[in-house]
Amino acid sequence: MVKRSEDDDDDDDDDDDDEPQCVWIASDGERFQQLVLPCRLRRQSEAEDPTISSGVGCCHRLNWIRSPEGMFTLTEVASLNDIQPTYRILKPWWDVFMDYLGIVMLMLAIFSGTMQLTKDQVVCLPILEQTPDGAEGFFGPQLPETADSLWNKESAIGEQAAPLMAKRPPDSIAPPVHFTQSGTFGQPQPTGVRTKLDFQQYVFVNQMCYHVALPWYSKYFPYLALIHTIVLMVSSNFWFKYPKTSSKIEHFVSILGKCFESPWTTKALSETACEDSEENKQRLAGASSLLKHLSTSSEEGSPNQSAPILTKSGVTFSVEKLVSEVPSMTILDKKDGEQAKALFEKVRKFRAHVEDSDLIYRLYAIQTVIKTVKFILILCYTMTFVASIDFDHVCEPEIKHLTGYARFHCTHNMAFMLKKLLVSYIAIICVYGIICIYTLFWLFRRPLKEYSFEKVREESSFSDIPDVKNDFAFLLHMVDQYDQLYSKRFGVFLSEVSENKLREISLNHEWTFEKLRQHVTRNPQEKQELHLFMLSGVPDAVFDLTDLEILKLELIPEARITAKVSQMINLQELHFYHCPAKVEQTAFIFLRDHLRCLHVKFTDVAEIPSWVYLLKNLRELYLVGNLNSENNKMIGLESLRDLRHLKILHLKSNLTKIPTNITDLSPHLIKLVVHNDGTKLLVLNSLKKIMNLAELELLNCELERIPHAIFSLNNLQELDLKSNNIRTIEEIISFQHLKRLTCLKLWHNKIITIPVSISHVKNLESLYLSHNKLESLPSSLFTLLKLRYLDVSHNSIVAIPLEVGFLQNLQYFAITGNKVEVVPKQLFKCTKLRTLCLGHNCISFIPEKIGQLSQLTHLELKGNCLDRLPPQLGQCSHLRRSCLIVEDHLFDSLPMEVKESINQESSVSFPNGCKCLSDGR
Repeated sequence: MVKRSEDDDDDDDDDDDDEPQCVWIASDGERFQQLVLPCRLRRQSEAEDPTISSGVGCCHRLNWIRSPEGMFTLTEVASLNDIQPTYRILKPWWDVFMDYLGIVMLMLAIFSGTMQLTKDQVVCLPILEQTPDGAEGFFGPQLPETADSLWNKESAIGEQAAPLMAKRPPDSIAPPVHFTQSGTFGQPQPTGVRTKLDFQQYVFVNQMCYHVALPWYSKYFPYLALIHTIVLMVSSNFWFKYPKTSSKIEHFVSILGKCFESPWTTKALSETACEDSEENKQRLAGASSLLKHLSTSSEEGSPNQSAPILTKSGVTFSVEKLVSEVPSMTILDKKDGEQAKALFEKVRKFRAHVEDSDLIYRLYAIQTVIKTVKFILILCYTMTFVASIDFDHVCEPEIKHLTGYARFHCTHNMAFMLKKLLVSYIAIICVYGIICIYTLFWLFRRPLKEYSFEKVREESSFSDIPDVKNDFAFLLHMVDQYDQLYSKRFGVFLSEVSENKLREISLNHEWTFEKLRQHVTRNPQEKQELHLFMLSGVPDAVFDLTDLEILKLELIPEARITAKVSQMINLQELHFYHCPAKVEQTAFIFLRDHLRCLHVKFTDVAEIPSWVYLLKNLRELYLVGNLNSENNKMIGLESLRDLRHLKILHLKSNLTKIPTNITDLSPHLIKLVVHNDGTKLLVLNSLKKIMNLAELELLNCELERIPHAIFSLNNLQELDLKSNNIRTIEEIISFQHLKRLTCLKLWHNKIITIPVSISHVKNLESLYLSHNKLESLPSSLFTLLKLRYLDVSHNSIVAIPLEVGFLQNLQYFAITGNKVEVVPKQLFKCTKLRTLCLGHNCISFIPEKIGQLSQLTHLELKGNCLDRLPPQLGQCSHLRRSCLIVEDHLFDSLPMEVKESINQESSVSFPNGCKCLSDGR
């Protein structure tokens, strides 16, 4: 039975000791003070709980007290295991299971730590050694003693051994207390073994034995478990936190979620599911109508194998289907379409970025290895300490000089609970380790840095979905452990076929027939022309413009010419500028029979569509791009032989030699244009074989002389050597053998003189010598009596020879930008002149005989030193103000009637002249 005793007054103690203290008394009479607290704590307890009265006493068990600011909660520690909710798709079942196990271990560690902080203690009693007189040991029978004898004996025996023991209080202060065997207070006599120790000595012994007798693992197990659990939690989610991987993971999860929820994904997969049956129905229903609407079209299943035509994989582009199909399932609103197109671009860039490395895979493997090693380490050292946790301990703290006892018998109140918690912790960590080993097996049993969409390709029409590698592949493998539907939907945005479908749908919604009709213009030849620039494809409505004659497609990477082009019966000219167009079988047949002119602009020769070389009725072919000598073989492939009706071939490139396969066109090629970008054309021997060539242009080819191969072209009528480095033209005498040569263009060169031998080229009708370095014109030049066009502008000519009057057929004469001071009267004998350009010279006077030029329609006098104009200009009945290029003050100096005559409006067009007023010049 437990009793309470209070001392009301004790003047010898400190302030805290002034208050009464409580003492626990053992039922056997042995006084055992487990705890003494000042009664102010009792009063606090009474204030907190009114049921506690002062009569009950102020004895309470000592608890560890911690303020809220100095502790952490389970929620705060568990947050180490938290990830963003969107990352759950990258958490396979084993990671989720390990997360829960981590939370359980965390709760176990915190629970055991809390128990240890609040309840863990060691209670010790001294072990009495056997005395020589045969005294009884613990709990032996003792004679009843009074309080006086008790204090006296203790004072006599233990004063030297226990200096900290309180001295006996005076009789006046502490009245005697008698211990009897009775059940009432003061009646029973104490039994047991006296220990001669004071309360403070017991507290001291308990603290010493807690640190000496208990194994270290019993004291630090909760903290170790907490640290291990935190390390495991951090290791499990480190790849989500590490900056170089978390950014990629965040981007991937964001894109994946948008792809999964995109309406385009649902529509694309829905169309795929019903596409096969729909195709069969369309083929059966459209077989007869196909023959009625288009006799030249062929069935999709029988393409011409000799022609490199676009094959249809997964999508049917037959005419009947395109005309009759109502795209009910493929209708997307503009917002959804734009979002889907943005997703395609994001997926493309993300793939290029992530496939370059395997950092995510390596980091996940490393953190799994770390967790496995950690599990083995924990298991090894924990198993060895399970048996060391015990309830009873014998303590030898070496404090006999303080207490009088060398050995103590101690009990650890938390031993049983700690042992159970440790066994539970070992069981959980074993399960955790088995899962880690399974994860390693999954990581290394197959290559996770490669991912194949083979199953998706088999189930859908998107057979072009590429396989991925490295981190991209690993992330998709992780997603498959969550739900394989994510990867299937994601694959839609890796397919170019799917992207082209989306672009086609969006394009057709945006570019309607009415909108395209507004963009149709008329070129200078009064032909209807449509120019489409930087679109995702060719709108279907384009093929409904049946009166269109010229179609220009520029920077359209996915240009597709469908069978509907057969409706464009007036189409004769196509332009593909950086646009590797693909055509269907039926469309190719139509183009092969109807197309007359084709322009192809490219960066590399491989971009030229292969079907171009099979257009047997093509008349004009313009190729603009890189055709250097290394790629000349690619131009040939003996494919030009099929262009049996080609008349004009224009090559604007960087050739160093004339391609040899051009000779395949020799029987029918009439005009050849080689326009270089400044690359020197070295080899021209192939020109000799093109015997029927009538027009030859070698522009900007860095030629220094007139090539000798040209002199073999007996049918040559026009030669243009513009923008070269020709300095001398002594070889011009050889042109006398070219009886049909009528036009010679040597402009934009560095020619200094015109040889006298030019008089042998009797049939010349047009001579272009502008932008050279001529200083004079030889008299022999004016013996070319057939000359109708002479341009020597922008040279350094100082005088016009008097022999110019011999050119009675001259209709165009330009000597602008020279140093001419005098205009000879003989010039006005050329009465057929219609254009006379004398501007920007040093002319100070215009002869009155200019009035003899009755057919003059264009006169340029601006930039000279004139102070007046001859009134005889009024006799030039066809001259109008818009074609009279002269300063305003000079024009105002003319008589009124002359000005009125010149100001008359006219819309009459003249050859080699200008269209007055209506031209807007």
